[in-house]
Amino acid sequence: MRRILVLTLAVLVLLPAADVFAKKAKDEPADEPKALMSDTTLSGLEFRLIGPAYNSGRIVDFAVQPDKTQVIYAATASGGIWKTVNNGTTWAPIFDSEGSYSIGCLAMDPENYNVIWAGTGENNSQRSVAFGDGVYRSEDGGKSWTNMGLADSEHIGDIVIDPRDTDVVYVAAQGPLWRSGGERGLYKTTDGGATWERVLHVSDDTGINEVHMDPRNPDVLYASAYQRRRHVWTLVNGGPESGIYKSTDAGATWTELETGLPEVDMGKIGMAVSPADPDVIYAVIEAQYDEDGIYKSTDRGATWSKVSDYVSRSPQYYNELIADPQDVDTVYSMDTWLHGTVDGGETWEMVGEDNKHVDNHAMWINPADTDHWVVGCDGGAYLSYDRGATWKFIANLPITQFYRVSVDTSKPFYYVYGGTQDNNSLGGPHRTLDKSGISNEDWFVTVGGDGYETVVDPTNPDIVYSQWQYGGLVRYDRASGELIDIQPQEAPGEDAHRWNWDSPVIISPHSPSRLYYACQRIFRSDDHGDSWTAISGDLSQAIDRDALPVFGKIQSIDAVAKNISTSHYGNIVALSESPLVEGLIYAGTDDGIIQVTENGGDDWRVATAAPGVPKESYAFRVEASLHDADTVYAVFNNKKMGDFSPYVFVSRDRGSSWSSITGDLPERGPAYSLIQDHAKPELLFVGTEFGVFVTVNEGAGWVQIKGGLPTIQIRDMDIHRTENDLVLGTFGRGFYVLDDYTPLRQITEQALEQEAILFPVRDAKRYIEKTSRIGSRGHDFYTADNPPFGATFTYYLKDGFESLTDQRIEVEKEAMEGDEEVAIPSFDELRTEDEELDPAMVFTIRDTAGDVVRRVDGCAKKGIHRVTWDLRYPSAKPTDISGKKPSRWGMPSIGPLVVPGTYSVSMAKKIDGVMTEIAGPVSFEVVDLALAALPGAPPAEALAFELQVAELQRAVGGAVKVTKEIDDRLAHLRQAILDTPDANADHLAKARAFQAELDDIEIALVGDPSKSERNVFTPPSVNDRVNRIVSGLWTTTQGPTNTQRDNYAWAGEAFTTELGRLDALVTELETFEAELETAGAPWTPGRVPTWQPE
Repeated sequence: MRRILVLTLAVLVLLPAADVFAKKAKDEPADEPKALMSDTTLSGLEFRLIGPAYNSGRIVDFAVQPDKTQVIYAATASGGIWKTVNNGTTWAPIFDSEGSYSIGCLAMDPENYNVIWAGTGENNSQRSVAFGDGVYRSEDGGKSWTNMGLADSEHIGDIVIDPRDTDVVYVAAQGPLWRSGGERGLYKTTDGGATWERVLHVSDDTGINEVHMDPRNPDVLYASAYQRRRHVWTLVNGGPESGIYKSTDAGATWTELETGLPEVDMGKIGMAVSPADPDVIYAVIEAQYDEDGIYKSTDRGATWSKVSDYVSRSPQYYNELIADPQDVDTVYSMDTWLHGTVDGGETWEMVGEDNKHVDNHAMWINPADTDHWVVGCDGGAYLSYDRGATWKFIANLPITQFYRVSVDTSKPFYYVYGGTQDNNSLGGPHRTLDKSGISNEDWFVTVGGDGYETVVDPTNPDIVYSQWQYGGLVRYDRASGELIDIQPQEAPGEDAHRWNWDSPVIISPHSPSRLYYACQRIFRSDDHGDSWTAISGDLSQAIDRDALPVFGKIQSIDAVAKNISTSHYGNIVALSESPLVEGLIYAGTDDGIIQVTENGGDDWRVATAAPGVPKESYAFRVEASLHDADTVYAVFNNKKMGDFSPYVFVSRDRGSSWSSITGDLPERGPAYSLIQDHAKPELLFVGTEFGVFVTVNEGAGWVQIKGGLPTIQIRDMDIHRTENDLVLGTFGRGFYVLDDYTPLRQITEQALEQEAILFPVRDAKRYIEKTSRIGSRGHDFYTADNPPFGATFTYYLKDGFESLTDQRIEVEKEAMEGDEEVAIPSFDELRTEDEELDPAMVFTIRDTAGDVVRRVDGCAKKGIHRVTWDLRYPSAKPTDISGKKPSRWGMPSIGPLVVPGTYSVSMAKKIDGVMTEIAGPVSFEVVDLALAALPGAPPAEALAFELQVAELQRAVGGAVKVTKEIDDRLAHLRQAILDTPDANADHLAKARAFQAELDDIEIALVGDPSKSERNVFTPPSVNDRVNRIVSGLWTTTQGPTNTQRDNYAWAGEAFTTELGRLDALVTELETFEAELETAGAPWTPGRVPTWQPE
């Protein structure tokens, strides 16, 4: 055995953020005024998550609170960290605003369960793995996080905490996957992450995959070294530097363990120290020449023996062991199919996974009940209480990884399609008719496997083309659910097709039946994929990937897992045909070139290389301009060479020359996708590693749109050109929609200098929302929000309008920051502040006659905001300012639905109750979807009746309120009469007579409580009739029935009588209250006391 002393190679000291900013303030000149075109300004344009949680997504680790196992933290491969406090009934994302979205591991402080450590950057070598920016720590159960350093580690494999002193933490940093160097090795902190010492460093190509601690003696550590490298063209998942190390002095010195372990190159090594007997250590080892398998030590690592040939199906993706907490011979292996051994590793069997997704990565076993498991896989999180015999799927974690996204032309609402990492190709609506929104049951599978681009016939949304990995292609019939294989096949003698894992397919903008599909060559079909013709030869550079260096030299064909889980190099990955010139086609390859044909494939030429783009950078996207026949855009990605720069370019001459429009995109943020607005040529969107950016001037300046989005990779985008929606396919958080992005067409730095802007309003769809599907289905029933129902008004305020209190607080804050004395306001000034009404924006909606239909309040803060009118007149219910939550079964406070037609909206500022119009009017249309089977009455006729009903509802509701107030007044009067010495029996008799009259009126208005409480059927009261009409008419577009018209007439006739009686009662009651005032009765509600000085 070789004993090595590892010197401290690096110490990272983190300064408190306040100190850093304080130094900047002293050393640097004052910042220039911020641009108005900023992410803060645009934050009011919020993306809307539409799910799905249908198949969830990849879970890589769990941290479970020992004393409350219903508290679970779930780390996702590329969707942040999620937390449940109720065993999965509900989940909340708790890492959305941090610098990374990809998580490798979690650790919970054994002394303080609110302290959580998170290592960022997924801890495997998979083709779509994402990188991180170090180690994070939360001290409040995930409410807030602090980056504790190791930002250049990129992938954290494991974290362990010393139970004796939880400020002592070990971090296994795998290090960068695509390059040498970085913060790679085993790091240790003794001060809770303030400083780090690298205590084990093998080389700049080899990191540490796992670290394990002997539970009897935390100074005893075991670490597995992992040498690996991935590029676009290959994976080498091991080397001579992979191995197992042991320390007995808390990491000060290390010994490489060798006895009994493979003497050939090893790859990824997963270990487990048995909690039941820590002398026993298991290792699953990937190695050359069939030396891989399960190795076991019974003497704390001194010697090892191979006990089984079993190894996970894809070690770079799995190779992780979980030891049973109670039984030394029981161990589980993360694998495509979850495996387990009960005989100390000699035999391995698949654990039952019926009705469960495969590809397992994480497992927690309850130490107190080893039948209780929490398992994470590519399909999300599962619970089992019988050792895997049965499973409960967590169906409310929307963490699906989408490679691609597309939209169709379905009516009344378009559908969104996408291909996922190992969770099929899916389709579903971007909104539904249901109040509850979009649920898992709205989504459907078009084809299984790993999914990629789905394209839909623009003339018939039932014709859907979907892919699975390595070029699988089907035509899916949405009407019947049938699918047929249409992948082009090799003719006899033809060389094999080299399909990329993510092969490009497009529908020609010139013919809906024409498809283009590409491997190393491009195929064309003019009959919906029934037959294909190649229109090119091999368009790649045809580079021999085995002749390319890895770790600085050519690797043997027998290198560990060489080329496994990697697309064959040299294929087409991007396709675009100009919508303006038929046959002008661009093809981008994985080896860095763009090919162009201007005659449908008869001739091809290699486009000029884009300046500044590293050779052989992946041509991730090529997009022909929608507006200019000679313009094309390209996005290059060199991430898999360790280069995280974005490369975005434009050519004005069909690829003969290129100009960078990368501009001020963040330097650390590879770009993946680009899409151009169909109305404004200069308006472009780019999807990057950490978000989506927009430019309104073709790259002269980029601004991130953050509203509603977590930190997440934007893998693909599409635009629905009718609705003007931007749809995002994120790699780890499902689909997001920016509803109606048209305000971005008007926004410029100059335009934002205006005091206020009221943007054009999109047509509002008129229909009746269906009853919520949530009902009584519990809190774990997943739904994603529809956009707000109605007409949405988007507006901008340059400075906003603040209350006097807010203005004073801001002045005081600036004074304190400038070390100036704070002025103390006078009490008159404070009283003025107290009496001021809050500023607000008021939106007034008018019909074509200019009559006011509704007023809606909006936010008065600076920036862009949105407010929605629900297409209804005001409610006729009595005004209620109580703030009480409406009854679950009660009638909502809404008015009649407006008729289809043209409306206008103007915007006014309301300052201390005074309204001043500052923008508008802007016209818009209310469009009827006409979904009802029966036509019903014409909308104008129906509305006229509904407004009559609303007026009756207003009056009846007010009368009922009056009766309740009189009831209260009479109760007080009866007591006051008893408390008044000068009162007499006549007074009490009058009060009782008033009460009798009131009771009789109330029976007519709202019913007889004596009968209803005894379950006796009674004829409908006036209020019953009105509410029945309202509840029926307010939820239909079909207009009134004859029965409703009769009910209205009957209710109106009866109410006329009772309203007269009520009016007379009120008049008489006021006279009676005056008598009691004269008699000196104590004050009662409804009267003002009289008093004359003596």
